[in-house]
Amino acid sequence: LVVVTEPGDFDWTPSTVPASFVQERGPPDPYFVALAARLNLVAMASDWDRAIAISKHLLSHAALNGNMVQANLRETEQRITQNGDGYCGDFTRAFMALSIAAGMPVRAWAFSFDGYGGYGHILPEIWNRQLSRWQLVDVFDNYYFHGKDGVAISAAELRAALAQPQRPIFRALLSPQARPGHIFEDKAWDYFQRGLPQWYMVWGNNVFAYDRVGAKLGVDRLPRSLEQLVLIATGTYPPVKLLEVPGNRSDVMGLWQLRWMLFLAVIAGATGSVGVVLCRHKRKQAERRAGEAN
Repeated sequence: LVVVTEPGDFDWTPSTVPASFVQERGPPDPYFVALAARLNLVAMASDWDRAIAISKHLLSHAALNGNMVQANLRETEQRITQNGDGYCGDFTRAFMALSIAAGMPVRAWAFSFDGYGGYGHILPEIWNRQLSRWQLVDVFDNYYFHGKDGVAISAAELRAALAQPQRPIFRALLSPQARPGHIFEDKAWDYFQRGLPQWYMVWGNNVFAYDRVGAKLGVDRLPRSLEQLVLIATGTYPPVKLLEVPGNRSDVMGLWQLRWMLFLAVIAGATGSVGVVLCRHKRKQAERRAGEAN
């Protein structure tokens, strides 16, 4: 899924979306359109008001437990709000679904702690059309980050601030009634600081297309890894673009090496399979000739 990163790849706006970004182009699920209407999202004055309302909705259960859902969007939203289930990936997908249903541009950033091995965090970023700027929403941890003016900042601004010794930013709760992701202030900042070298962007926001194609192919009830494999093969699963910085070059090179190793393994496996088929075919031909001779 890793694709080549070019300078300036992340500096786009909804009016300049890269052609390679797998954008949601189909109609939103009617379930989320109706939910957006119940939350009165479209009628709100600003996109930041919408982001807060979506966050409060997803954080509304009194006993959030962090258990993975990894299901279709409808089930994910229901289990988050009715059971308190969901981890960061589930919250981000549900947030993106509601954002798109409300007409709000959205994308997702993530970061890793283990060389892009799977241990990390993912969070959505909205495009505030009134302010013409990206704003990061850590919906699972119930945070947003802001400067002295109180205005929510983007992922790029967060990363730049974390790299400074004085860290000129603050965090605030999206929903004062919900639990914070970290009780202690220093733990929260340490968490994001540790992930600083390994940020990447999910190169697509096609959350509804993912469900539609999965249901159409009948893979939506398969184990999650098999479903993802099929959707990767169909080009539905969005790729990822790594934010290359001096501190993560070795990890990035490790991923590229792994990619080539997997590619060569697939070629070797396919070649071996063809060889087996040919050998069996030749053996049957030889057996048939021997039978005819007898």
